[in-house]
Amino acid sequence: MIVRRGGSQDVPFLRDMLRHAYYWRADEAFEDEEPLSRYVMGWGRPGDTALVAIDGGNRVGAAWYRLFTSEHPGFGYVDDETPELAIAVVPSRRGKGLGSKLLEALMAKARDEGYGQLSLSVEADSPAVDLYARNGFEQVSESDHSWTMLAKL
Repeated sequence: MIVRRGGSQDVPFLRDMLRHAYYWRADEAFEDEEPLSRYVMGWGRPGDTALVAIDGGNRVGAAWYRLFTSEHPGFGYVDDETPELAIAVVPSRRGKGLGSKLLEALMAKARDEGYGQLSLSVEADSPAVDLYARNGFEQVSESDHSWTMLAKL
């Protein structure tokens, strides 16, 4: 498996990965995607950074972050200087350490780019909470069964 920098050509894949990240329960129907589009719409703004995992020539996961503003926040918004991350692995590849590798690589990238912290939003009962906690994320707020978590870099 290799991890490469993502670009505008990966936006359709990132959009697919958003569905996996936000609708991780197999029985949950897709809702209106408008709130999710904020994580990929107009990709290529300053601060947009993505990593894509490739295995056997196929994209199998992605992790990315972007900056939001108080006027147009993401679900895990904490301030205008803290990028919010999103991460997902295709369902057939989960539980094999791929999410950990992507998260660690993205956190290193954010550190290299001079960011002091990263935020995210996750449902409180998501299996990903343990992954985030192992990587230094701590809950800073809760809203509607979702947590905003923050990691210092």
